[in-house]
Amino acid sequence: MSKTNAEINVTVTFRHTDATEALKTFVTDKLVQCIKKYVNHNTDVRAVLSVEKRDHSVEVHIRSKGFDISAKEVTDDLYSATDAVVDNLHAQLRKQKERITQRAAKAANAASILET
Repeated sequence: MSKTNAEINVTVTFRHTDATEALKTFVTDKLVQCIKKYVNHNTDVRAVLSVEKRDHSVEVHIRSKGFDISAKEVTDDLYSATDAVVDNLHAQLRKQKERITQRAAKAANAASILET
């Protein structure tokens, strides 16, 4: 399946705060941009934005073929928490992709050794 056919379903939930279209669009765009770079399968993403006193937190769960990833960040602002959680997800997704490509390379190497 090519990257253009991959479907990314993003669900944004607000807890203890008013839902604004600008914030929802910001979170959705950031997550889709991050995920498209590393994942080429259909993906479900759940983002929970919550406010408790002065703590603004963003929690994201990504479920795709073969893996589940979650990240949570707490800051003084929902926008900066979103940026921090996307940075965290970049690192996790990059590591996951490296694992997959290394396994594929080892399997190809083992197959070529067996053929000779």
